[in-house]
Amino acid sequence: MPPTLASLVHHSALKLTVRAGEERLATPVRWAHASELADPVPYMEGGELLLITALKLDAEDPEAMRRYVRRLGQAGVAGLGFAVGVHYATIPDALVDAAAEEGLPLLEVPRRTPFLAISKAVSAAISAEQYQAVTAGFAAQRDLTKQALGGGPAGLLAALAGQVDGWAALYDATGAVVAAAPEWAARRAARLTPEVERLHARTPPASLVVGGEADRVELHTLGTSRRPRAALAVGTGAPLGTAERYAVHSAIALLTLTTERSRSLHEAEQRVGAAVLRMLLAGEPEHARTAAGSLYGDLLDAPYRLIIAEAASATAARAHADGRTAPHGAPRPVDAPRPVAGERAVAAPVRAGEPPAGPLAALAEHVEAAAARAGEALLVVPDGERLVLLTADGGAAARACVGYAAAVDQARTTGQALAGRTDEPVMGLSAPAGPIAAATAYRQAEQALSVARRGGRALVEHEEVATGSVVQLLSDDAVRAFADGLLRALREHDATGRGDLVASLRAWLSRHGQWDAAAAELGVHRHTLRYRMRRVEEILGRSLDDPDVRMELWLALKATSGTE
Repeated sequence: MPPTLASLVHHSALKLTVRAGEERLATPVRWAHASELADPVPYMEGGELLLITALKLDAEDPEAMRRYVRRLGQAGVAGLGFAVGVHYATIPDALVDAAAEEGLPLLEVPRRTPFLAISKAVSAAISAEQYQAVTAGFAAQRDLTKQALGGGPAGLLAALAGQVDGWAALYDATGAVVAAAPEWAARRAARLTPEVERLHARTPPASLVVGGEADRVELHTLGTSRRPRAALAVGTGAPLGTAERYAVHSAIALLTLTTERSRSLHEAEQRVGAAVLRMLLAGEPEHARTAAGSLYGDLLDAPYRLIIAEAASATAARAHADGRTAPHGAPRPVDAPRPVAGERAVAAPVRAGEPPAGPLAALAEHVEAAAARAGEALLVVPDGERLVLLTADGGAAARACVGYAAAVDQARTTGQALAGRTDEPVMGLSAPAGPIAAATAYRQAEQALSVARRGGRALVEHEEVATGSVVQLLSDDAVRAFADGLLRALREHDATGRGDLVASLRAWLSRHGQWDAAAAELGVHRHTLRYRMRRVEEILGRSLDDPDVRMELWLALKATSGTE
């Protein structure tokens, strides 16, 4: 503990006597300072024991002493030491009364005790307190290191909670609590998730203090990368002392080392995962199992889902690169899936890339945290501007992807960015597959991703593509451009008032070419309808007897039905 006025009074060599303020002798003393100024307050920081001889004070003037003592008290001075036998044989009553009235401790310093002795005593006590704190800090560091090596993060948190006489919790990159000590602290820590998310938005290293004096919580980021990998919370009933501060800093260092080590292992695991996924896509599940060993548990044997994700900005760039902006309004080609390996065919496109960044990193952290909490195996492979995930069918990781996408879609609907982000992932989810059908699952995920890109959705499952209507695939700009170009001549004809060819064509196609039924729907004679269909053929220069022509015209009408 730091020196107090009481410890100085009990110091046998100083012979100090208390003349006022006995009830405040437990006040800590930050330093001892001698000053004969009439107003020393501008040169004080608070917490000092002020030593005076009253050389320039009228110590017998009650009003002057009340002003002097009151100003010292307002400045946070710990106490006043008055040397007797120098200018005054005893402490004047005016000063004693003013100190008692203000509640400021007043110590009588005998002539044989120099101020220097008091300063040395305070300095020695402060040094001893600091040495004790450093020693306790080293002891805490040894204990925390031992616990970290033997019990992992959970053991370290338990030791830290004991060191600070409070509680400690560890959060993952998503702000979820992964460990806490004591156990009851997990509930308290979970209520701080919004603050942890706010802390993660800062550039590390960063810290944050929340709560009041009786429930004070410090939050610290962990890791050395630009995105915090984890966070530490330390809750106490009072501000941390020097020894407790050493313990917290040691815990931060140890957890950072653990986090960075885990990060290196994670990157190595991703490289293994890329090789495993290449083997699966090449139709070599046995080789994939051998390469994976026990790394992914039974993930490769149970039904799994394959997910391909890319950032919305990459989606826009891919669309531009694929030539969606064709000159002169010509029909633009739709996206073609990237080539993937067939069954036991050429090498798959998946390759070990750099760790994901931006929105893909946030998605990876969210899904990995969900899988870790559920004790579930997960294969995550960065693939250029994409992220490929292999998750257990119906598992926590797959549900986390669906939930993440739902939050993104909801944010888009309300016009708000999710957690301050604007470039969110777009995902395609395959149907459940087994190890021999990985290439099919990859192709399904790409097809679902293509539909998600076209429809402006965060996630599309392949089941929706396989069981839904083909009409939903016609929302692409390229398809609309094709449809507008195909029907433009007919619409220009109708605009002159010389007949309703577009409506007539739609009715005739919807009735499968049945003249009477289509004419009845339009309310015209069948000969009129026959004439209109001949005009359609003449204007388009194409025969309606050709099934391909009828198909293209019907799709064009469906693609533009919402714009007419």
